[in-house]
Amino acid sequence: MVSYESFSEHRHKEPESQVAKEPKVEQVSKNIAPLSSPSSSITSASPSSLSSPPSSSLAVLLVDDEPTIRKAVAISLEAEGHRVIAVSNASDALAEAGRRFFDLALIDLRLGTDSGMELITVLRSACPWMKAVVITAYASIDTAVEAMRRGAFDYLPKPFTHDQVAMLTQKIAGVRALEQKIAVLQEALSEVSLEADMTSQSTLMQRALAMARKVADSEATILIRGESGTGKTILARTIHSWSSRAGKPFGAISCPSLSAELMESELFGHTKGAFTGALRDYPGRISACEGGTLFFDEIGDLPLSVQPKLLRVLQERVYERVGDMETHKADVRIIAATNLDLEMAVAAKQFREDLFYRLNVVDIVIPPLRERREDILPIAERLLAFFARQNHRQPPCLTQDARRVLQAYDWPGNVRELRNAIERAVLLCNDERIGVEHLPVKLAPTQPTPNVGDPVSLEKIEEIHIRRVLAASKSLDEAAKVLGMDSVTLWRRRKKYNI
Repeated sequence: MVSYESFSEHRHKEPESQVAKEPKVEQVSKNIAPLSSPSSSITSASPSSLSSPPSSSLAVLLVDDEPTIRKAVAISLEAEGHRVIAVSNASDALAEAGRRFFDLALIDLRLGTDSGMELITVLRSACPWMKAVVITAYASIDTAVEAMRRGAFDYLPKPFTHDQVAMLTQKIAGVRALEQKIAVLQEALSEVSLEADMTSQSTLMQRALAMARKVADSEATILIRGESGTGKTILARTIHSWSSRAGKPFGAISCPSLSAELMESELFGHTKGAFTGALRDYPGRISACEGGTLFFDEIGDLPLSVQPKLLRVLQERVYERVGDMETHKADVRIIAATNLDLEMAVAAKQFREDLFYRLNVVDIVIPPLRERREDILPIAERLLAFFARQNHRQPPCLTQDARRVLQAYDWPGNVRELRNAIERAVLLCNDERIGVEHLPVKLAPTQPTPNVGDPVSLEKIEEIHIRRVLAASKSLDEAAKVLGMDSVTLWRRRKKYNI
């Protein structure tokens, strides 16, 4: 029999009443609630989606068929602040892994008739982010190598001390924190967009940015207003990055995209069996963004049935998951955005008045692009450089006509529409200059093209012909050959006609 006296000295750290009697599946601490998902996107529990805040507290699954060892190790782990679920066999371990999310699994190699080695493979397949550590009294080089081959993170031979377990959990907590930071960075990189450069020459936009920076580090709820495509989501992310919550998750939820039932589940979470299709616990976006910021895109489309529950989160900082009577605390900063007139929605009984006032603590209005025309060309230039790099070419420049067209257009789709127009122009342009012909037709409706014999000058006919040949040619040399002129003459004609 392996001795575990080294753990007994730590029993005083937990009251004796908290040591559970021997059920088949033991929840050793009365404080253990269903463990939250470490994922900000709960439907995809993979390392790339884990964006919960780093924490030294781990969710631990302990699998050992000896009751005394389970209790002693569980008490030792809980004394270090970890959350522990202890089971005695492989089937119970798999059942718990299906219901909860774990950071660490401590697995005995010999589980009666079950094989801990086989369990490593199955658990790693089901929960790839989980770190599996083998604990065994039958340590050998062969078993250690085989465990590592099957995906074990580490190997702990029995007997082991409390200090050895503490060092192991600290190591794993550090690895999990790094994984989560990497996941946050990868998510940010995958969603990066050039419009995130919030510099502006517009007085209106500078005023909005100044207010955003001033309130960023507060806990106040912020309502961002603006037309579609003005960059409300980008401003919300920027506010989060300026705040003291910047190191914690930023989550976004699109209110128009979900029905009332799905919205409630997505926002607050649900328990297994709460409704048809609820096959496992789902902690929800509020839990996933614990300590960080949750952004509601197009809050005006939030279903009326969900609005009172969001109001409770804002007022009391508590909520319940679907199918669960337990009340959870909400440590999350709320930012909302809308392109609707919420005052009119309140008057029409389409939006709760009390929720509106709770959201409208700080009101930031992003002006449309047509009201900050001084920003159009600087944004266009940055977009040109971005898409040129993306397509492995030198950045083309805008002709004077193209600049004039971009500046005069009203941009009903705002920055998003400008981005699309510039990306299209970069793809269509075979030259180092982007002209009006490379831009969408709606930006500058064309006049009927004059034909030979029409009452127009020869210069106009020549300009039209050169533009058409340049647009159809792969290079300036090819265009010069088609036009029957040398490259110097073509350069002079282009300069003359601002092509």
